Amino acid sequence: MINAFEIVNGRLKQTHIESLGDLARAKPIWVDFDSPSEEEQEFLQDIFGPELPDDEDEIGNIEASARYFQDDAGRLHIRSDFLLDDDEEGACNVPVAFTLKNDVLYSLHHEDLPVFRLVRMRARVKPGSVEDAMDVLLDLYGTNAEYSADSLEEIYETLKKISERVLTSPLSDDDAAEVLAGIAQEEDLNGRIRRNVMDTRRAVSFLMRNRLITADQAEEARQILRDIDSLDSHTSFLFDKINFLMDATVGFININQNKIIKIFSVAAVAMLPPTLIASIYGMNFKFMPELEWELGYVFSIALMLCSVVAPFWYFRRKGWLR
Repeated sequence: MINAFEIVNGRLKQTHIESLGDLARAKPIWVDFDSPSEEEQEFLQDIFGPELPDDEDEIGNIEASARYFQDDAGRLHIRSDFLLDDDEEGACNVPVAFTLKNDVLYSLHHEDLPVFRLVRMRARVKPGSVEDAMDVLLDLYGTNAEYSADSLEEIYETLKKISERVLTSPLSDDDAAEVLAGIAQEEDLNGRIRRNVMDTRRAVSFLMRNRLITADQAEEARQILRDIDSLDSHTSFLFDKINFLMDATVGFININQNKIIKIFSVAAVAMLPPTLIASIYGMNFKFMPELEWELGYVFSIALMLCSVVAPFWYFRRKGWLR
């Protein structure tokens, strides 16, 4: 899908593209290729000629040191990751290829990203929010930081529910397994957010360091970096909270296992005296007791029962059976 946008009355307006001629006649500041078909990629190569990667693997496999550069023709190339937090399929970092040529920003990605939808919506309803292609790029990075912050808030809410479940009542093994799965999912999302904001920081720093933006845009870039710095402390706190909940849940699993081991230990100790009595009774009489003493069996059985009851009574008094 090709989404071309141009400035009309201070607002970002989408230009309808159906053919190669429509794209050639348009004067956009931003051309977004969302999961483009082979024909749409040919449009990009034939008309504008930016050297964008052909597929998702090529975008994602670029070395980190080569993600931000200007070629000999003066075209700016940036490869960035954008967060996609999907409730059904889970979170992932989607690679996006940017090329800035002749004051036109070209973007290529193979997933529908909420950040891109939000930027388009804001630019349509808010006049003056973007004036050129670099404004669009900075707005994308700023919105990406906001989207990461929203995802962190969702992690806070999820961990709050998990904390109430872990700390307010004992957990069974099945409950603990479910809690561990939820914690692992939030830990993975938190790690992806941290990688996402790190990549955004590097891209914005590159633009500032190479003086590719104006003074006003530099101030906006510094604000984005400040927002990212504030997110770092939140991700660190969430990692600590996740580790605490993980340790607490594993502790409940150990307690449940210790209860099972305690039952076997108490039973083994309680059965030692009657086993000893039975061994002595059966091996150390010259004659069969039931022939010499008619109460021999009754006495031995009563003695074994007493030897069982006495340890259990003692264990119960000490609270070891609770």
